[in-house]
Order: sequence, then C-alpha cells, then structure tokens
Amino acid sequence: MITQSIPRVILVPLMMLGTTAAMADPDHDELPGLGQVGDVSHIDQVIEVDMGEMYFCPDNFAFERGETVKFILVNSGRMVHEFAIGTEETQNVHEQEMNVMLREGMMTTRILRHDRMLASGMMHVDANARLLALDETAELIWTFSGEQDELIIACNVPGYRVAGMEGVVTIGADHLS
Repeated sequence: MITQSIPRVILVPLMMLGTTAAMADPDHDELPGLGQVGDVSHIDQVIEVDMGEMYFCPDNFAFERGETVKFILVNSGRMVHEFAIGTEETQNVHEQEMNVMLREGMMTTRILRHDRMLASGMMHVDANARLLALDETAELIWTFSGEQDELIIACNVPGYRVAGMEGVVTIGADHLS
C-alpha cells in the first residue's frame, strides 16, 4: 500500500490538499434540490446546534428560499456525530456510505480514523454535512436555494437516526422577495 512508504510528514499535508481540492470543486458544492454551499459574506443568520446523544438542539428549522445560514455545530456528546442536510433519499444513501465506513474501520462510534478514510478513498467531505469527533466544533454555511420545501437534518452514524437523531427544515417563500 502506498501510504506505508510515505512518511507521515508528507502524508498529512497530502491528505489536507486532497480534502481542500474536493471541497473546492464547484460541482461538489451544489446539490440539486438541496441548495448549495453558502457565501460567507452573505450570511442571513447564525444558529448554534448542540449535538449530543441522539439529539440535535434545536432540531426544527424554518428558512426562506435563498436564505444563507451559518450553522455552528457543537458535538457535546460522548460519541461521534454528524449533521447532514438532505432529503429522505439522500439521507438513506449517505447512511449506507456511513455503514461502510464503520464496517471497514474508518470510524467507530467514538473515533474518526482519517488515515483509513484517505487510504480507502472515502473521505467525509460532503458539502452538505459535517462529521464531528467528541468535543469538536465545526461550521456549515448553507444557502437553501433548492426546490425542496422540506429537508431533513440527520446524523447518519449507523443507528443514530433510527434512535431519533434527526430534525426538519421547512423552506418557505423566497428570501427578500
């Protein structure tokens, strides 16, 4: 395996470069029907979301179509948690991907193994989601510009969504219309 012959001093910057490139890909930033990565200079509101054992607080949101929201995500729990914006269909597909990550040892319910994610080509760099380790805080800036009137916020770590770790986003009239 190539990662065994590359010193960690070189491997870590390469991992970061690959992650940055994936996140900067314009095709990766817009998800038809869901919206797109928001512009940091056009944030309409900031919402802090606490993520704990099988809950989001708050877990229900209402926005206008076109509104840009900066979510500050705080994992205050004792386990790995995810905040993913999607439809029922996209959440179900992503949950299967997360099942593979768990089964293949890229993560446990308490540890994220980024080296194994990189080696398998399954880095968690989805534009509409953040996967947080214990005590980690992250940001997600999202513009709700898709045609969906309702979206789901979910934690797709296997078993968490079924246990109740999901919420609803209702999208109303056009922003500033």
